Amino acid sequence: MSSSSKKRILVIGSGGREHAIIWKLKQSPRLDEVFCAPGNAGIARDALVFPAEFENHFEKLITRARNHRIDYVIVGPEVPLAMGITDAFEAAGFKVFGPTQNAAMLESSKAFAKKVMLEAGIPTAASESFTNSDAAIAYAAELGYPVVIKADGLAAGKGVVIARNAAEAEEAIRDNLDLRHFGDASSSVLIEEFLTGEEASILVLCDGNIMVPLASAQDHKALHENDLGPNTGGMGAYSPAPLVTPAMMDDISRSVLDPLNAWLQRNHIDYRGVIFAGLMINENGPKVLEFNCRFGDPETEAILPRLKNDLVDLTEAVCNGTLHLHHLEWTDEPAVCVIMAANGYPESPRKGDVIHGLNEADSDGRAIVFHAATATSNGETVTNGGRVLAVTALGRDLPRAIDAVYREVEKIRFEGAHYRRDIGRKALQRL
Repeated sequence: MSSSSKKRILVIGSGGREHAIIWKLKQSPRLDEVFCAPGNAGIARDALVFPAEFENHFEKLITRARNHRIDYVIVGPEVPLAMGITDAFEAAGFKVFGPTQNAAMLESSKAFAKKVMLEAGIPTAASESFTNSDAAIAYAAELGYPVVIKADGLAAGKGVVIARNAAEAEEAIRDNLDLRHFGDASSSVLIEEFLTGEEASILVLCDGNIMVPLASAQDHKALHENDLGPNTGGMGAYSPAPLVTPAMMDDISRSVLDPLNAWLQRNHIDYRGVIFAGLMINENGPKVLEFNCRFGDPETEAILPRLKNDLVDLTEAVCNGTLHLHHLEWTDEPAVCVIMAANGYPESPRKGDVIHGLNEADSDGRAIVFHAATATSNGETVTNGGRVLAVTALGRDLPRAIDAVYREVEKIRFEGAHYRRDIGRKALQRL
């Protein structure tokens, strides 16, 4: 592995989040070369892409990383983290931005995350974990409706159901425990009290010693405007979130981040990477809905364009435990990201539709089109999954950023494209 100050970095993943990370790394004068596995059609224009699918080939990937003299590995998605990709790379002598398999249980097991919150004294909703559907149904009735039903394991952001009544609760519970709708992720469910308020996303850099929050963001999980329809992996985001005032951020640090960091230290968990706290905020302050163990998507596509710091420097600091030497700086300009999803998303997204207008949208210096699920076919860029593109724009203020992003979205066309037209509206109401 090279010792020069210019770095060679491998990014694991194939979505909009990974494209945003690569886009930001490429702005650094300290970057020698960036690689990605497995990437997508947009990433392939910005990085050297390893074609091998990474999920079951850590050894092949490690050999390839060695051959390319990789200095740092940044892991984007939760699945390889839950499978132990960090442990495998670290055992081979690499420095990894991303938690070990043990630490990634904060996301890969909702029951484990709840245990941590309770032991650390972090405010969260009342809940119980179940493997028996009748017992789960009885507890849901006890909590009252609406009630939240979560598959315990990883379900690509689709494992959460808000049941409005007993019939919906029973259907969601039986789908998980009896029909195993999400496979192994459905072997246990968490039944949770429904919290009211407004959601916010706080992403935090961790270097094994300290936690440094990134700019706040708000995600839009539901498929349709006004937060209607099924939950998705996220239909858009904006940063900063006016909901997270400086006083609220102090409250989040005191009641969530400090106790979590203390718990990790007490339990000798050396956490290096990002922790993402999904919060519900109301007049009583913040409560944690979930922890994720990586950069959020689509929040990353709204947050990184606002970051003034060099991402190579920050990657190095996280891996080396020297985050205390860095002060994060942000542009005052807000950013808004709108997801363009495929026809049939989230249940059965159609693939292979030609995407038109990418060059027209890319030509605006104020907007960035991050590829999330794209491929190349016969020389054309085509859809290749659910969330196809993440279109981000900055503006002098939030109304201008919203206008700018929708102007760009309207330049891009593919058959059955679906996007929400109200991303950022909640923030406008607050302003």
